[in-house]
Amino acid sequence: MEYSNTFIAGLSFVLLCSVGWIILKLLKLNSPVVYGRHDSGENRMGVPTRLSWVIMEAPASLVFAWFVFTGPLPVSAPMIALFIMWQLHYFHRAFIYPFQLKIRPGSTTPLRMTLSGAFFCALNGFLNGSFLSYYAEFLQSNDWLYSPAFIIGVSLFAAGFVLNKVSDKELMRLRKENPDAYSIPYNGAYRWVSCPNYLGELLTWIGFACAAWSVAGLVFAFMSASNLIFRAMDNHKWYHEKFPDYPKDRKAIIPFIL
Repeated sequence: MEYSNTFIAGLSFVLLCSVGWIILKLLKLNSPVVYGRHDSGENRMGVPTRLSWVIMEAPASLVFAWFVFTGPLPVSAPMIALFIMWQLHYFHRAFIYPFQLKIRPGSTTPLRMTLSGAFFCALNGFLNGSFLSYYAEFLQSNDWLYSPAFIIGVSLFAAGFVLNKVSDKELMRLRKENPDAYSIPYNGAYRWVSCPNYLGELLTWIGFACAAWSVAGLVFAFMSASNLIFRAMDNHKWYHEKFPDYPKDRKAIIPFIL
């Protein structure tokens, strides 16, 4: 009972934070943490950018693994499949992607963004890992691998994963070609939206939640949407302000819609 209370409290906390952030953003009362192209680097404590990525993303990978392999439910084939899906995103994000980035010398990330990211990634790993290993008894049957929810979820995850990685690779290519300035991306899904990498990440979370049939996954898909959509809109606005010739018909994150 005590563990269930902790799990429910964690889910509630994340939902409240997401809803509150959306309300503040819509009312424009929030004070967002600036980063990347939006960050002047003035008047704030910073963490070296590569180290910041590792600190932020590693807890999701490691905490999730801990709960999956130490929980009371036996590790089944569906759980292994979901574990691989999770680590394809977070192990890559924590231990591979930061070292592929072309980073300007001296580049740093705000300390409070680093710490808050690490906290929410750890909470993410706890909620999703513990759901699989404490509550998801239906995953004990290999029949789940052939269920519509799993097949649809894996398909969405795969599409989102590829979109995210291809879009990130395009940004890294532009940064390598022009390390001293930002450029307008045109290839791939950038023909339709300013942030296809964010769209891809959102699809992976929706796909994972569906494949796991997980309330924890659903909550974090909602949290991801509440964050990524507004970040995409901020980046979209920045592109239009930075480049007078930026494509007028390009949307922020969802082709032809938003």
